[in-house]
Amino acid sequence: MAFFTRAFAPVLVLALASATLAQVRAPARPASATAAAPDAGVKVDPTPWLYKGSDLAHDPAWVFGTLPNGLRYAVRKNGVPPGQVSIRVRIDAGSLYEKDSERGYAHFIEHLSFRGSEYVPDGEAKRVWQRFGATFGSDSNASTTPTQTLYKLDLPSATDQTVDESLKILSGMMAAPALTDAAVSAERPIVLAERREQPGPQVKLQDAMNRLFFAGQPLAERSPIGTVETLDAANGASIKAFHDRWYRPERAVVIISGDMDPATLGQMVTRHFAGWKGNGPNPADPDFGRPDPKQPTSATLVEPGLPPLVMMGVMRPWQYNDDTKIFNQKRMVDTIAAKVISRRLERRARAGASFVQAGVDLDDRSRSANMTSVLILPVGDQWEQALKDVRAVIADAQNSAPTQAEIDREYADYEVAIRNSVETARVEASAKQADDMAGALDIRETVTAPENSYAILTEAKQKGMFNPAAVLASSKKLFQGDATRALVNTRTAEKGTAEKLAAALKADVSTLTIKRASQAAVDFTKLPALGAAGTVASREPLVGLPAEKVVFANGVRMLVFANPDDTGRVFVRVRFGRGYNSLPANRPSPAWAGDLALMESGIGNLGQDDLDQLTAGRQLGLDFGIDEDTFSIAALSSPKDYADELTLIAAKLAHPRWDPAPVARAKSAALTAIPGYDSSADGVLSRDLEGLLHAGDPRWATPDAKAVDALTPKAFEAFWAPLLASGPIEVDVFGDVKADEAIAAVAKSLGAIPARTQPTTAAPPVRFPAHVATPVLRYHKGPDNQASAVIAWPTGAGVADIAEARRLDVLAQVFSDRLFERMRQAAGASYSPGVASNWPKGLPGGGRLMAVSQVAPANVDLFFRLSREIAADLAKTPIGADELARVKGPLQQVYARAATSSLFWLRELSGGAYDDRRLEATRRIGRDFGDVTPDVLQATAAKYLVPAKDWTLAVLPRKGK
Repeated sequence: MAFFTRAFAPVLVLALASATLAQVRAPARPASATAAAPDAGVKVDPTPWLYKGSDLAHDPAWVFGTLPNGLRYAVRKNGVPPGQVSIRVRIDAGSLYEKDSERGYAHFIEHLSFRGSEYVPDGEAKRVWQRFGATFGSDSNASTTPTQTLYKLDLPSATDQTVDESLKILSGMMAAPALTDAAVSAERPIVLAERREQPGPQVKLQDAMNRLFFAGQPLAERSPIGTVETLDAANGASIKAFHDRWYRPERAVVIISGDMDPATLGQMVTRHFAGWKGNGPNPADPDFGRPDPKQPTSATLVEPGLPPLVMMGVMRPWQYNDDTKIFNQKRMVDTIAAKVISRRLERRARAGASFVQAGVDLDDRSRSANMTSVLILPVGDQWEQALKDVRAVIADAQNSAPTQAEIDREYADYEVAIRNSVETARVEASAKQADDMAGALDIRETVTAPENSYAILTEAKQKGMFNPAAVLASSKKLFQGDATRALVNTRTAEKGTAEKLAAALKADVSTLTIKRASQAAVDFTKLPALGAAGTVASREPLVGLPAEKVVFANGVRMLVFANPDDTGRVFVRVRFGRGYNSLPANRPSPAWAGDLALMESGIGNLGQDDLDQLTAGRQLGLDFGIDEDTFSIAALSSPKDYADELTLIAAKLAHPRWDPAPVARAKSAALTAIPGYDSSADGVLSRDLEGLLHAGDPRWATPDAKAVDALTPKAFEAFWAPLLASGPIEVDVFGDVKADEAIAAVAKSLGAIPARTQPTTAAPPVRFPAHVATPVLRYHKGPDNQASAVIAWPTGAGVADIAEARRLDVLAQVFSDRLFERMRQAAGASYSPGVASNWPKGLPGGGRLMAVSQVAPANVDLFFRLSREIAADLAKTPIGADELARVKGPLQQVYARAATSSLFWLRELSGGAYDDRRLEATRRIGRDFGDVTPDVLQATAAKYLVPAKDWTLAVLPRKGK
């Protein structure tokens, strides 16, 4: 790592380093190195098992092994982030391996394995890994899919002891989890709560899609969460029967990527997993079936919580293919064909078609089918016409070849994505590498080094595989299969919907006129001219921080962090104006449409299609955001492209175009979403919560249909034009750049635009709602067993007392852990309650500490009671040293890991070019967290968790809906 990263990371962690070091070097139980050493005669087969049947070049960083019991491992060294070790244990069994009476068991075992196992008592694994610095839920977790169960652990500041102990615990979780009647009965309410809290509309859509597209196959009825009936019937013996059948070493792979010697990692895996033996013979994989052309071709769904949409699938049997070079190259041609069609659909949607959005994708689904999928979001309720229009575009793609220019356009974006993975390989995180390996195993493919993937692509290009005839052939192949099926969702039940869908799916679309749009060549000379390059008025290093501050003659300010460790990545962020502080607080505004239409409206004489052509094959983008005290345009660019990125942003600010089509599209998207908000408790929260927490301030209110419908392109321009043209500008360039070159690039772009007028009015106040004696009530039209509850206390804002914000971060995590345990212990009252502190640095007020949970309606009062009991206890009694350490350790590790990336410094320092207090706040992160003691935390709780100031909200099912 380069000097800056290692030199400045201690700014964050010094105050906590010694305490955390003691935690990770002294695990709760003795390390297993002496207690569980296997027979020295264990022979490990080092054959790279992953590449059997493949001619792809091996990634030499991965070291492979197969133990005598059949367990395989893949380990590698990777120091991103420094000190972290990422462990994955993959079991080749998911919900498709269940019998009808076992539905949900694969996922149930995932829960029970974390609950207790051979080497840890009930509930202790979480605490052990917290002491090691891991955050439960993000660093330690698991997931169950139809085809696998994956256990995940990311250990920060890993040592031989913590990795060895963790592998010992994981080996016990795999071989000997506590599968007793008592454990099953204790965990069952939590699993049922998770099932209840799944987002209803999305689950209904997924289930309906699976029932139709995979009709006659197990996947049609094999959601990993299971059914209430099978979960209620589960007991220790039935769960153990599933475990003994499928949890066995021959079906397990241990994957580790991290900052440790691969040989040592392999020895640890061998030590703890070599003694695992399966029960009975290894069963054959179940038959996942194949698409049945005799099954229905269409189905309807009535789900008000989702917009009207059509999903179409062309189904083909899934079959295993050796992961060879030619197999990948042919799939690349298929991908380009899908991208060409999707581009045409996007262009039509932008121009004002019968659909807001449509796209084509190619995928292997759960080893059950190879599938071409089409997703269509119609304008309003025009789903019939939208389906016909999309089918007409697809038919046109099948009837005549694309131009070479179209192919080259899509190839350029595809090529830059793969090339970027080569250029940024040095900074690829260990967690991603471990996840990618697990994902490859799940779909029966391999992984190879990024440069090898790039070579496969470029060789296909050199062989001329990306030509009009080949792409035409792929376009035809994409829409050929054993069955073509379509599902439509409508908000209300309409007579004849099924018949209309079947007719639209078969309708002759040859008479629909398809005019392929042509795209002229566009380069940066077509952008409006900027002024002469600006001059630097001042330049100074930021003391104690890895960045410099630059001021240009036109008033633009810049922060630059030249970080060669972030190989191939440049984070660009341009802050302008005042964000929420400049929006009207006394009336609704078109601010809601900014994210949907502002960047899409074009630059100068160039529309969005022109800009797409301009940026083809480049790492350029315009990601717009409204933040507390600024608007922003950002992009993740590259050393070769960031100078042009700055030019693009400068042109957008200085010469915006006001194309009306994006406004119309934004209105269609918003109007489509509005009717679905009240169909679930989550939907009501997403619509109403921020407005309520800001005491009705229209800046945070979701617009209603009347306000959306009233917006005109002229009104949109009148609102946004002055905001683009005024207010301070800060340019942040962080990453793989040379400071002098970055400063010169800003001088030629943002430094070259005219000086801007500065705001003179004070920011409007931000209010927190008054205390309520009884909860504010909102209602939803979704399932009767779903409700949401919120309790919040007002805190503070700004950067003057940022140490208080960090104390509240620790308090919120302690509160969250306690609420999590209390709600789960209360008969599984909630699966995922959470507590978070929000301290807005850029606003004059509006901070809060908030707890929120999905619960059954009958448990709303329980949630409020437990939350208030926890708050009162935190305010009355100092917490124990171990509990505080288990919270501060993972928090410290989050910052320590993040501090090795440019993105962390960008997030912390952004805004500091105008406000030195933000720079000082960054310098003192480690000190502020280190100063949190049990007494300090108690005082913080007593100050803010005041019963007379709390505010509550309940979202309940509407009766008689």
